[in-house]
Amino acid sequence: MKIDGPFYAGLEGAAAEAQRLEAEGYDGVYTLEGSSDPFLPLAIASEHAPRLDIATGIAVAFPRNPSHIAYSAWDLQRFSKGKFLLGIGSQVKAHIEKRFGVAFDPPAARMREYIQAVKAFFDCWQDGKPLDFQGQFYRHTLMTPMFNPGPNPYGKPPILLGALGPKMTHVAGEVADGLIVHPFNTQVFVEQEQLPQVLSGLQASGRDRSEFTIQVTAICVTGATEAEYEAAKTSVKGLLGFYGSTPAYIPPMNSVGYGGLQPELNRLSKAGQWDAMGQLIDDDFLNAFAVTGEPSTIARQLVDRYGTVADRISIYAPYQSSPGVWSSIIRDIKQLTGRH
Repeated sequence: MKIDGPFYAGLEGAAAEAQRLEAEGYDGVYTLEGSSDPFLPLAIASEHAPRLDIATGIAVAFPRNPSHIAYSAWDLQRFSKGKFLLGIGSQVKAHIEKRFGVAFDPPAARMREYIQAVKAFFDCWQDGKPLDFQGQFYRHTLMTPMFNPGPNPYGKPPILLGALGPKMTHVAGEVADGLIVHPFNTQVFVEQEQLPQVLSGLQASGRDRSEFTIQVTAICVTGATEAEYEAAKTSVKGLLGFYGSTPAYIPPMNSVGYGGLQPELNRLSKAGQWDAMGQLIDDDFLNAFAVTGEPSTIARQLVDRYGTVADRISIYAPYQSSPGVWSSIIRDIKQLTGRH
């Protein structure tokens, strides 16, 4: 099991942050697409912390043409010497249609074709196959020598798909090289809902589980002191309230009996009552969606919860921690999984 850390740095601080995460013992870093581009900081990370794997976790796919994302992935795979993972996702309908102004429906079918189109570029450049992808949503039939970057000495970058619902998760198993499990997850949901869809998709494409990477994003609540722990707990409860307000995220809530809370969280979000949303998240809800406790307990909980499913664990801890907290947790995970 590899361990990835969140790479929140902008361009100005990317070099120092990458070196810090490398020193803490992470195997890789992943960027989030929020208020900045997810690709650019990874180039800086790769240059200044070359041991690290680098990944987008995720880049929003639909606003970008498959050709654009293929070129970006090809460049980062070459620059990182084969350490790049292309993580993409659909985002939710409102953002795709209202923020980006592009088509969303039908998301699973569109994503399936999107990944196939990106792979058509990879096959063209790496294997010399003619570019002849003609689908319902995307059409790519021209590749002249001037625009062909040629074979990548480090091979084709793997494509990991961020998915939550059954259709999109099946798409991941069928056409992607891996699944990025959304941070708003429960152990029951991952094992009983998502894993069967992955295996079904793999079977449909004639592939084995060993050919596929499952990267689980795990929310953690911990701290070196009681005050630090309580601050982390408050921050994560607010995050869970935000996630829980989204209708698309009802299935993980249903898996632990909290689906009935979603309408009220949604109402509060529309009213802008963000603090009140976090207050509705009780400790049972928190413990279902996050690993919580003193730093010395976190590694064991992560391995127990996700060890039979995850090939990679992405730590998600959106709060400040004292120096040394995460390096000790990472060391514990490696010891528990036989990586000394």
